Amino acid sequence: MNNSKIISLSDLSLSLIDGMKNRVLVGGCFDIFHFGHLDFLKKSKAFGDSLIVALEPDEFIRKFKHHEPYHDIQKRAMLLAELECVDLVVILPLLTSFQQYFEMVQKVRPSVMSLTDGDSQLENKTKHANEIGAKIKVVPLIPNISSTLIHKHATITSD
Repeated sequence: MNNSKIISLSDLSLSLIDGMKNRVLVGGCFDIFHFGHLDFLKKSKAFGDSLIVALEPDEFIRKFKHHEPYHDIQKRAMLLAELECVDLVVILPLLTSFQQYFEMVQKVRPSVMSLTDGDSQLENKTKHANEIGAKIKVVPLIPNISSTLIHKHATITSD
């Protein structure tokens, strides 16, 4: 377990990340970790020097994905922290407004915000990036690989 790479948003400080140059920020649930996630994280890391993952809480999965998490946030954080391409995992509380997300982005101060093609929050993330002088980079999705497809398959075959 690599706990030195896991921190809560409330414990995130400038002194902790100041040595991380050209920070790339990504966010997500990463609940059913698959090759598409790994590809996204590795390609995102290539946009800078340090990759920071903002990890959504279990409550987010329940509220917006409409199912129980397969893995709780601590297990998801540990999995991500073990990846060589990930420099820091920031465990988020349930953020309920775009302003709260923007405050998190301001705290991280990334050079790049990386997201997947088709991200439903592209407009808001672009606005946040512009306000702090960061670039937006979009990583294409790998066809036929997604947590949603895995979830559907698991639901169908579990009967």
